[in-house]
Amino acid sequence: MKLVGINGSLSEVSYNRKLLQFIQTEFDHAFDLEILDLHEVPMFKQFEDQTDHIAVDNIYRKINNADGVIIATPEHSHTVAPAIKNIIEHLSVSKRPFQNKPVLVIGASYYEQGSGRAQLDLKQILEAPGVNAYTMPGNEFLLSHAREAFDENSRLKDESTTSFLASVLGEFKAYVEMITELKGRAKPIYAKEDLTASGTIETTIDIDQDDDDWVEKAAAATQAAEGRDYVKLTHGVLTVDQINYFLESMPMELTFADENNQFLYYNCIKERSEMLAGRDPEQVGQSLHSVHPESARSGAEWVIQELRNGAQDRVVAPIPVDRPQKHVVHFYQAMHDSEGNYRGVNEYIFDVKKVVDMFLEQTNQKLAADDGADAISGATDGGESDASANNEADSTSAASE
Repeated sequence: MKLVGINGSLSEVSYNRKLLQFIQTEFDHAFDLEILDLHEVPMFKQFEDQTDHIAVDNIYRKINNADGVIIATPEHSHTVAPAIKNIIEHLSVSKRPFQNKPVLVIGASYYEQGSGRAQLDLKQILEAPGVNAYTMPGNEFLLSHAREAFDENSRLKDESTTSFLASVLGEFKAYVEMITELKGRAKPIYAKEDLTASGTIETTIDIDQDDDDWVEKAAAATQAAEGRDYVKLTHGVLTVDQINYFLESMPMELTFADENNQFLYYNCIKERSEMLAGRDPEQVGQSLHSVHPESARSGAEWVIQELRNGAQDRVVAPIPVDRPQKHVVHFYQAMHDSEGNYRGVNEYIFDVKKVVDMFLEQTNQKLAADDGADAISGATDGGESDASANNEADSTSAASE
């Protein structure tokens, strides 16, 4: 089970963060907890949607992909900490990850009441229209006198407190499982994907997307390195020519589209008719909307939504081709920067039949139909398995459908 813990305190020494860290280590056998801080979140402005801000978007994606959320809040002037109210305001405008998400509210404070009034206030906020979280009913965990509650190893000193915390977390885990089961496999609601690349990002080049000479004009506008110019990479230094040699020698077709859904590169030097997925040099610079036929745009949008929102890190799609000797598969791999932010998609395409044939030849195996299904492997030349009548156990390849 994947949970996200949000620390509502911005203090350098935060006992709410310490409480979440204790939960993270003490109960790692029960669930995986990732702790998020709110230091980089900008101040909410009512008429300015800032959900694309790097800090807000990162928290949105973490919550959206989690099974449940634990919020640890201090109490400020008998109410919830401003940092928590601020992030909830951001995430109730256009991106709403709290909607139907199980949330447990806990808290630590210096004083006797242990953030009880702040927790009550926060629960009301989480149940407000536009937020619509499923807040955990029942027991509350209120850690009072937080400065004295932890030992030198940042563990709770009192065993009865730890025991009660374990019971609350156990009930929350069951609550999350119940909500997940009730929600079933309902498709998440994602923000509309702009395949037209009408927006701009920090790397957008101000050249008409549909210009047939986009590459040359974009290179001139940016004074791009070329030829024998060196480029420093994460793990090497290569010339532009060497990078081209390297990419064009790959035994697969590579395509790069950035997070703005602009098609920026492909590596294949073959003619369009010889490619597994046809590309033209004039298409580079265009939007994903432009390079996909209308019939394929909804599928492209779904793939990008899955990758951008972290529902999948890689989408695999066998694409039928009018050549029985090939089995072409498209792999769509999400790309992220060092901070985990989505930076586009790397689509790589190759004929997996060559790999399957090599595997079968080297292991002296053959494809066989699954006895429990009426499907026949599409990787065989004739459309039927030539080993379908072979009952020997070692003749069945793991590559059969």
